[in-house]
Amino acid sequence: MNEALPDVPEVRVVGLPQLTSGFDLVERLDLPMHLKVHGPLEPMGGEQLAQLSERINLKGRGGAGFPFHKKLRSVAESAIKRGIRPVVVVNGSEDEPACRKDTVLINRAPHLILDGALLVAEALGARQLVIGVTRASTERSMEAALAERGLSNRRGAAIRASVQRNPVRMVTGAAGSLIRSIDGGPPIPPGRKTSASKSGVGGAPTLLSNAETFAQLAIGARIGAERYGNTGLYDEPGTVMLTVSGAVARPMVIEAPTGVPLRYILQLAGAPPVPQGVLTGGYHGKWIDAATVNEAVVSRNSLDAVGGALGAGAILPISQETCPLGESLQVAKWLAEESAGQCGPCYLGLPAAARGMEDILNGGGPAALEALKQVAKNVKRRGACSHPDGSAMFLESTIKAFTDDLAAHVLGNGCGRPVEGVLPLFEGGRAPTGIPGGAGQEESGASRQKIFVDWTLCRGHGLCADILPEVFQLGADGFPTVAQAKVPQYAEAKALRAVRRCPALALRIEEDTRGSAPSRNLPVLSQGRGRRALGSGR
Repeated sequence: MNEALPDVPEVRVVGLPQLTSGFDLVERLDLPMHLKVHGPLEPMGGEQLAQLSERINLKGRGGAGFPFHKKLRSVAESAIKRGIRPVVVVNGSEDEPACRKDTVLINRAPHLILDGALLVAEALGARQLVIGVTRASTERSMEAALAERGLSNRRGAAIRASVQRNPVRMVTGAAGSLIRSIDGGPPIPPGRKTSASKSGVGGAPTLLSNAETFAQLAIGARIGAERYGNTGLYDEPGTVMLTVSGAVARPMVIEAPTGVPLRYILQLAGAPPVPQGVLTGGYHGKWIDAATVNEAVVSRNSLDAVGGALGAGAILPISQETCPLGESLQVAKWLAEESAGQCGPCYLGLPAAARGMEDILNGGGPAALEALKQVAKNVKRRGACSHPDGSAMFLESTIKAFTDDLAAHVLGNGCGRPVEGVLPLFEGGRAPTGIPGGAGQEESGASRQKIFVDWTLCRGHGLCADILPEVFQLGADGFPTVAQAKVPQYAEAKALRAVRRCPALALRIEEDTRGSAPSRNLPVLSQGRGRRALGSGR
């Protein structure tokens, strides 16, 4: 359950290989073998390189999909305007458990990535190249590749090249985190969103892009835009690297031309013939259902059109035999643990969202669903990086994709299916806690307590929503949006505090005696007893 993928899983190719050329010959293409397979690469001017990138419609392959030619021109303009040599950074920080395509390229074809990065560095007049990695295997492979080219970080070199190793954390893959670590700081987002193209490493204009993006650029520069466009779709030419895992017989990385049916990719990896759902784009991506899978082809536009996402190329099907909400809860807890702990929407909001998903599974009812929706809405566009936005998108997609299961949990006794742990998560087999840092397991599970609002007393003071946001939100009129709701077990103490502090004494807690025997009792305060407690000052 939740087994980690190996750094270099099985690699397959659909059609003719481009990025994976030579993989059938050797495990790793050193420089001599790389040149035999791909041939030499001639330098190109900056505008020539930008035009090539534009003609092949090259977009960032790290998830955001930003047009590479725009980034290239922006860095060049900023460097000329400021009179500063720019810096080139390769982002190979592949820290999402479901992604291995960049790790495969760095381990098996590091010189293809360096070809693209050095092509850009020469075109821009850069004198510093940094490759960011987070795994021991990618660090060894890239350091060996630099040595094979005679590149180092020594002073006086025509171009200083180095490898920056950071911890395996979701947030270290953010551009701001990598730049901050290169400058000697911690590998976490800087807390403010700045453009690397204008001010990146050492304050210099910095072209930072994903490892596969540079490899694709090297292929395009070798074969030209016309030949590059002969593969794949007209508007999204070339190939893409996909990591396929989840409920599959053989987790693998696949190089495929754009336009290949998604169902064929799933068949290659041994996915269920009719999956219950497929998570596209990884853990900052979106779910699509089985019917939609048959409509989708492998491309950014196609997946966007059917409600999915290409993202960083992770494709994860799940079978009909597992609970999709339970599987998603494991991911939600992991996403909460990956917070850098710098901003409230992430540090507080993501654990609250994970607890909200758990409340739904534990029979929290419609109030739990509404609370989860509200938390997901509140964390978006308010973080120091894109982690809360991507996590909220995943949660909202889960709610939208599995409506039947959601209804079974919200309105009934659950779907009755187990959680098989088919989505890869953990290096060490530890279950996620849903707490940033993964420490200090909080109480979780179903509660046998319900909290009620007495509308004859409620005056809309709003303290209940401040103290117990897991249950209460305020409507446009300033009053709570629910009249009664189950209390999550971890929030029982807060519920009691909300009852005691309500200025109008409009709240009460009662034991829910329906169903199974009560698990634990909270003290139940009558309104009269509450008045005496407040009056006595205790």
